[in-house]
Amino acid sequence: RSFYDQKILQKTFGRWKEWWTVCRERRLSLRAENHYRHFLCSLILKAWRAYVCQQQGERNKYCVAESHAKKQKLLRTWQCWLVYVDVQRTKRGMQSVALAFRERSCLRVSWAVWRRQHYQKCTGHQMNILALQHWAQSLQFRAWLQWRELYLYSQNERQKETRAVTHHWHWELRRCLGAWLGYLNLHRVKKRQNELAQELHRSRMLRHCFSDWRQLLECKRRIHAHQRDLEKQAARIALWRVFAHWKHYVVLCVEESQQRELAEEHYRHHLLVLQKFWNHWKSRL
Repeated sequence: RSFYDQKILQKTFGRWKEWWTVCRERRLSLRAENHYRHFLCSLILKAWRAYVCQQQGERNKYCVAESHAKKQKLLRTWQCWLVYVDVQRTKRGMQSVALAFRERSCLRVSWAVWRRQHYQKCTGHQMNILALQHWAQSLQFRAWLQWRELYLYSQNERQKETRAVTHHWHWELRRCLGAWLGYLNLHRVKKRQNELAQELHRSRMLRHCFSDWRQLLECKRRIHAHQRDLEKQAARIALWRVFAHWKHYVVLCVEESQQRELAEEHYRHHLLVLQKFWNHWKSRL
């Protein structure tokens, strides 16, 4: 019976160990799925942060470029205005000098020639200055257009690269999601098969345990019946022993009473002899 109980405990412990292993594998699979989801979320967040930082950097660069262009235009305008002011000051100084010279000199012809020549020089100088300014502005405008085209081209290329990376990432995510769904369906089918196998095994174990329990119950009943027979037989033997002891005790009591009667009789005879001798001694005395 002890060996049978030990075997039952070993089987129960083995089944419990298998069930605990299955539960542990299920927990590990759930932890792996959660870790995979967190990993995908972290990758999405990192990609989104990189995209936002890239957009912010491009916006900052565009703002810096616009501010730099505005500053360059303002600086060129300020330089042109300073040149114009210097030219006007020079003109005014030259005009004042010419007026003083005209007032001082009497030769109007020389003054007219000099004035014509000075006007031609000033006009040519102004035209040269305007031409140089126009040429510089045209060069700056061409450089600005070239830089803008190059910036737009790089911006389009970056957008194309970003779209390609996003498309590749979406495709990889869709493929991983399909593989995960297939694994999930396979895991569900396997889980259902394991549950059906466990239910079948449980039913078989219940039948086996019920048959063992019935056999054990019948064995216990037989053992109890045998024990009751043994107890009845032991009671009969004990009763026979008690009766034998009582019978021996009665015999001993009878023998003891007989011996006591004999002793009393002997003591009585002894007292009678003593009394007889005492009386004889008293009479002799």
